[in-house]
Amino acid sequence: MVDMGLAWLFGLLLVAIVAMLAILVVRAFMGLRPGSVEDAVAVASAAGRMERPHGRSTARQILDQRFARGELTADAYREGLRVLGEDR
Repeated sequence: MVDMGLAWLFGLLLVAIVAMLAILVVRAFMGLRPGSVEDAVAVASAAGRMERPHGRSTARQILDQRFARGELTADAYREGLRVLGEDR
């Protein structure tokens, strides 16, 4: 009777380990680090609207990244902000 209880426990432990390994493999192939998922997807606000992390649109985030990598000049960056309507 005790052996049957240990078999169920072992089975559950095995399923949990396989699930964790699958999650790690998927994250490795997607290039995600633990904790970066919040940066990759929109976060639901308390009001029920979908907002991007840090309050920036995806287009603004891409523009910021391209400027940071040196792909855009300062003038092109400012023009991009103006087009997006975020030229505060």
